[in-house]
Amino acid sequence: MKKISILTATRAEYGLLKPIIKKLIEVPEFEVHVVVTGAHLSPEFGLTYKEIEQDGINIDEKIEILLSGDTPSAISKSMGLAMINFSDYFSKLNPDILIVLGDRYETLAVCCTAMNQRIPIAHLYGGEITEGAIDESIRHAITKLSYLHFTSTEEYRSRVIQLGEQPNRVFCVGAIGIENILKEKLMSKDELESSIDFKLDKPYGMITFHPVTLEGNNSAKQFEELLNVCKKHKDMKFIFSKANADANGRVINQIIDRFVNDNDNVVAFTSLGMVRYLSAIRYSSMVIGNSSSGLVEAPSFGVPTINIGDRQKGRLQSESVINCEPISKEIEQAINLGLTEEFKNKARNTINPYGDGNTSVKIVDVITDFLLNNKIDLKKKFYDYEVR
Repeated sequence: MKKISILTATRAEYGLLKPIIKKLIEVPEFEVHVVVTGAHLSPEFGLTYKEIEQDGINIDEKIEILLSGDTPSAISKSMGLAMINFSDYFSKLNPDILIVLGDRYETLAVCCTAMNQRIPIAHLYGGEITEGAIDESIRHAITKLSYLHFTSTEEYRSRVIQLGEQPNRVFCVGAIGIENILKEKLMSKDELESSIDFKLDKPYGMITFHPVTLEGNNSAKQFEELLNVCKKHKDMKFIFSKANADANGRVINQIIDRFVNDNDNVVAFTSLGMVRYLSAIRYSSMVIGNSSSGLVEAPSFGVPTINIGDRQKGRLQSESVINCEPISKEIEQAINLGLTEEFKNKARNTINPYGDGNTSVKIVDVITDFLLNNKIDLKKKFYDYEVR
């Protein structure tokens, strides 16, 4: 039996890993160990590990690392706790491979620990660009720590190879978010309204705004610029999905709570879960904020995206995305454009560049091949990318 450890620290990350976990569990030669950490275990962020248990997936271990603060110092201390606690976990389990997704600080700390324990790492999704967030540096660092790479587009695959990774270990598989849209049973609008206890009798915007971690303490100011526009749109309703446990994430969530208390056309959730979140996007008039879901998932629903600021700058985009600066006047212009029939028709006919919906099968096939045929050699040779 080959032992596979799968790391998840946030609600969004788990929603993308779920189809991979379920398929790996079905492989007789694999012993799958899901390890949960970070915001999953925090009451403040919704104790979202319960969603994993509700899906019938066994959690091998819960590892606490999250401090109550969200300052840069607190984030660094959480990374230190992750390295200490996961060193014990990996020593005990000694997995044959570790699967991680994304670009979060706790993921980097866990990958550093796995590297020291000589555990090969399979990473989703390297090669992407997000110039406005510290995630940019973390993502590329995890790429260099990893052995197998799964990218969402060919352009991102080329970038991972450009970082010196051998082409025969880098696989373009598409985005799992697209697979979830195509294969998960989403809610009807009535079911969604009942589930969130909020009447969707007007056009509504689905809002997710995360901290801009490379722009000092500007997150709150930028978010207030967005709320100034929302106040003017009494003709719309808004569903907020709260920020993750990034630096200054709690500040944004406190502002959301005050805004909900002062406005009756607004509702907010710490975690909607994958099915409710995708269902909410499906029936929305637009997705607003700076989350990757506006660029990756929303285009598959034909829904316009208002992408605010630089947090996602550099990612591939479809024609359904409207970019604007985090300034009230520009945000209002973008929202008004997104509400026009001309742009709504453009969004409905957009082509999503992030894959065909068969991602998890491709990933599981590669991992099965490398593990069962003993293809992993941790002595990685640097690939010199030929400049053309």
